[in-house]
Amino acid sequence: MRALVTGALGFVGRHLVTHLLASGDDVTVVDRRGDRPIDILDAEAVRATMAEVRPEAVYHLAGWADVGASWNDPGGVLRSNAEGTLHVLEACRRASVRRVLSVASADVYGIVTEADLPLTEESPMRPTSPYAASKVAADALAYQAFLGHGLGVLRVRPFNHLGPGQSENFVAPALAARIARAERDSLDEIPVGNLTPRRDVTDVRDVARAYRLLMEHGTPGEVYNVCSGRDLAIQELADKLVGLAKRPISLTPDPTLERPIDLPVLRGDASKLHAATGWEPEIPIEQTLVDLLEDLRTRVRNEALAASAHQPTTMETP
Repeated sequence: MRALVTGALGFVGRHLVTHLLASGDDVTVVDRRGDRPIDILDAEAVRATMAEVRPEAVYHLAGWADVGASWNDPGGVLRSNAEGTLHVLEACRRASVRRVLSVASADVYGIVTEADLPLTEESPMRPTSPYAASKVAADALAYQAFLGHGLGVLRVRPFNHLGPGQSENFVAPALAARIARAERDSLDEIPVGNLTPRRDVTDVRDVARAYRLLMEHGTPGEVYNVCSGRDLAIQELADKLVGLAKRPISLTPDPTLERPIDLPVLRGDASKLHAATGWEPEIPIEQTLVDLLEDLRTRVRNEALAASAHQPTTMETP
């Protein structure tokens, strides 16, 4: 399959590109960085790239991914996730792309109660953050492209996913990074924010596998949850990570690390995805956290080496 991936150098993009190449696909990497630097807000650049590559399948991952930071720039997140998605969809339509995977987020479901769980694709969308609202807009644009233009769009709503390479702007890698620095600096405690929310967590490598399966077997126009169907408290993730630490570490509450609004619980139903593709998550959370912590230890070690390389040296004079 000749595929193009936007946001290909991001966290999910890197894992998806690796999976697509391993599956024998011909992949074009599109990102603001790298060999083909393109901003999805540049409509002409997106159109020109799509016309040149003529992909059969486009995985649209590019956009604003930081939920917490979206509160500080709601206009910026809306432009990135809504207007950027519009540019990609329009370029795909003009280039006669056969299939487009448009990635939204489970955050579109908003605040829910235990009675609402598990969340299905039919659950109402009640966004609470600027990020979630921007993803509702992107989801609507993708559906309109299918209904209005017949573009072969598949919409996905991934729940929380984590793994090696994830930014410290997200809770699990942030905790792993603090543990790695505590190990390095012989510290006995690390700060934490609100640990009570419960999240449906899937390994990013399983998510990448789900995306390609949907490209092959999903139905255009439909929307699919990508999730494990189980929820874990952030406290459980933190305890598991601390249990992997090389020294005893305690958790210290820090109110400055809490978000303005934190959804109490999210748990999805992936029955529709499973029925269409046979997909099931394969990587256990314990292995995901081992891989995540090892990745952060490497990054923290490289961080220290880079800092020491820039320190001025002194020389004694006789």
